[in-house]
Amino acid sequence: MVLDEPDNAGALRRTATSHIGLRVPDVPGTATFYARVLGLTTHAELPDGGRRLGWGTGHHVVDLTPGPAGLDHIAFEIRDEDGLVALEKRLRDAGHAVTALDPAHIDAPADGVQPRGVVCTDPDGTTVRFHTPVHRVGEHAADTGRRPIRYQHVTLATADLPAKVAFYVGVVGFRISDQLADGKFAWLRSDRDHHTLAVVETGRTGLDHYSYDLAEWADFKAWCDRLTDQEVDVVWGPGRHGPGNNLFIFFDDPAGNHVELSAEMEQFHDDRVTYTPRRWEPVPRSVNLWGGQLATWRRTSETD
Repeated sequence: MVLDEPDNAGALRRTATSHIGLRVPDVPGTATFYARVLGLTTHAELPDGGRRLGWGTGHHVVDLTPGPAGLDHIAFEIRDEDGLVALEKRLRDAGHAVTALDPAHIDAPADGVQPRGVVCTDPDGTTVRFHTPVHRVGEHAADTGRRPIRYQHVTLATADLPAKVAFYVGVVGFRISDQLADGKFAWLRSDRDHHTLAVVETGRTGLDHYSYDLAEWADFKAWCDRLTDQEVDVVWGPGRHGPGNNLFIFFDDPAGNHVELSAEMEQFHDDRVTYTPRRWEPVPRSVNLWGGQLATWRRTSETD
């Protein structure tokens, strides 16, 4: 099955992940875990008993809200000139309901200018926030032995991958970097990174995993040792993905969310060269080039 790039593919070229919202049964315990393991500190207490977590003085990275474990929302920062205005028009023209993003959800104004944003839902009902640039000072000043560099991408599970791709590529304006040849997995980009969003067909909806960047390969040894010292199991990896060519390890947070640490992601230069979306064989070795080992939750339609 070939996933084609519909109209509006590539409309966003300077858009990155902003933050992620997770519902968790134990907000204080999960916040303590993220502080201990990833160095995220509490930026704010939320009115509903949740917490907003981040690094330094930059924009927040994770919203934790109380409830059964699940994905509450995802968010993207649009740095494209007039990108938010054009996106809002595309969403409305395609028949999607769009509302204004509550300014309280953007906690780090850029250059003293309050960012603005919009909210919609994707075909699976996932809440998606888009907003203009925010303040990032302090966010990337990482001690790479104790915290990652940044929150980098999110992967969503779905029961209808073509519909997801039609929305995020054909309306929102991402591009397809890679896909599995059976049409069950697609990696989408919105800046130079190989993917800021990926979609995998699993028969369910919600969060598959989300990922933080490490600086380089040498950090992975330190992080595997660090996770062990924190009594956090590495549940997949170290390995190297085929699509994206990035190094990875995975661990789980207390709510069961799969968290990836990644490095060396492939870069795309759409302003200089024309790319054709690539198709990888749907075998374990495509997902993990280092021998094809898979996580317990990951499946491919064919074996090596």
